[in-house]
Amino acid sequence: MDARPTTARFIWLVAGVAFVFGAATLGLVLGPTDISSWGTIVETADRLTPFTFDSGLSETQKSIVWNLRLPRVALGLLVGASLATAGATYQGVFRNPLADPYLLGVAAGGGLGATVAFVNDWGNGEGVFDGVQLAAFVGALLAVALTWIVGVAGDRDRSAASLILAGVAVASFFTALQTFLQQRNTEDIREIYTWFLGGLTTSGWSEVLQLLPVAVVLLLVLSLTGRTLDIMAVGDEEASMLGLAVPQVRVGLLVIASLLTAAAVAVSGLIAFVGLIVPHAVRLIFGSTFRVIVPLSIFAGAGFLALSDLAARTILTPTEIPIGVITAFFGAPFFIFILRTTGRR
Repeated sequence: MDARPTTARFIWLVAGVAFVFGAATLGLVLGPTDISSWGTIVETADRLTPFTFDSGLSETQKSIVWNLRLPRVALGLLVGASLATAGATYQGVFRNPLADPYLLGVAAGGGLGATVAFVNDWGNGEGVFDGVQLAAFVGALLAVALTWIVGVAGDRDRSAASLILAGVAVASFFTALQTFLQQRNTEDIREIYTWFLGGLTTSGWSEVLQLLPVAVVLLLVLSLTGRTLDIMAVGDEEASMLGLAVPQVRVGLLVIASLLTAAAVAVSGLIAFVGLIVPHAVRLIFGSTFRVIVPLSIFAGAGFLALSDLAARTILTPTEIPIGVITAFFGAPFFIFILRTTGRR
């Protein structure tokens, strides 16, 4: 038995953990407020370990580290891992490296839900189970459910093509409703578009604790589906001959990935590119087996979004750039770079 594939996956896993740790550390020690990097690390160790350390920071600085920086970094890691892993799953299910977790209408549904919440003053998108978050989550799930209903109607095989076409139709319909509401409530457009561009604004741990249990469970489930996605990659007919119930598995994986995406969108808004670029970049660098792509997407997505958030809050200090702008601005050139350098090999 050749142990090299197992050894390679272990090395890649260690590299992924190191990338996340490095990105999280940078996000923690850097920021618009000048705080000692060593003191920040010591204060974090004092809070997160059973040991007692004296960081030498003032009470205000300690509060900034514990109530602002650390939860924001944690939220970025969770959202990034969720979007990237959902994107990898979508790409595997649809056998298309250009698929992303918004393909079946999650973005349009979440946007419509958030728009309804903003125009009715149900909340501001912050805190535990805020009205905007709940409306965005429900809207995202409603869009996916409607896509599934439309996509499987008259299609016993529940083919990928029918689901994609249904997703396009549902997204267009929800976007039309959203645009209509915005035109009728122009005074709320600024808030709505700020939410659309995405953000990890948090004043504590509420959003992290809200997303954490859902993300951990669903990420664990999806991390175990690499072999199934590899089987699906050979085609529906071949996968069925290998004993895989393709229609049922396809729907199950899409439901899990869509739930994960909806949960992330609810607390962060619509952050572009993460679910598309991260798993595709992992594929180009490390190969096309989903037993590698899915777990590495968890780490790569987490680190990528943590670094993107760091850029969003430091480039134009004290002004903060919407994180969706950062992911698109840096993500597109990075994607082109990876594509061209890999294509020369």
